[in-house]
Amino acid sequence: MTAQTRSSASLEGVASAGRALTLLSAFRRGDDAVTLAELTARTGLVKTTIMRLAISLEEHGYLVRLPDGSYRLGAELFRLGSIYQQSFRVEVYVMPALEKLVAETSESASFYVRSGEHRLCLYRVDSPHRLRLHVRQGDMLPMDSSAIAQVLRIFGTIPLPLEAAATEVPLYTGGERDPHVAGLATPVFGPGESFAGALCLTGPVTRLTPEAAIKAGPMLLNTAADLTRSLGGVLPVGRP
Repeated sequence: MTAQTRSSASLEGVASAGRALTLLSAFRRGDDAVTLAELTARTGLVKTTIMRLAISLEEHGYLVRLPDGSYRLGAELFRLGSIYQQSFRVEVYVMPALEKLVAETSESASFYVRSGEHRLCLYRVDSPHRLRLHVRQGDMLPMDSSAIAQVLRIFGTIPLPLEAAATEVPLYTGGERDPHVAGLATPVFGPGESFAGALCLTGPVTRLTPEAAIKAGPMLLNTAADLTRSLGGVLPVGRP
């Protein structure tokens, strides 16, 4: 291979990488799935180029192609985003907040974010009680009807839907995913009014009763407000 050929191949590789990044950057906050036609309009790339790039991005977990031919971002981007998040040592703020909640309530405290149709336990501090829900950091759970999933679903859309303004937090559910488990959850926000994740308490339904949740609610809300401020966030209008 001549020097000119190697140079041409290198330039072609750079151009291809640039187009792939352009495709990924076309996804916007609030997108669930984006059609091929919409990606074409957003990027200026032709459909055949997008489809070719998408095959490689799918293989590496950056994109997911849905049965109807539309695309959504893949879990690999979320993994990289988690690494990026950790590089800013978000845990320096989140972990003390969780430890404070556990000390005040004796129930397990966690911080969840959404990953597609799953919720990811990003940080967690276990209850000192032997009877507790055994979830570990990094565990993926379904986006069910639990209080945690509801908070992620309602507040994770930008701009916030009308439902968010009408939703009284913290949300409490008992036995939604597991008949023996109860949860209490509220949103945490990042810079501006961007959604950061769900701060929650979980415990057995026999201990984290509706009455216990009412008592723990103000502690959870105050901790979420403090954490929002620590992350550079602003509580939406109407939130304490």
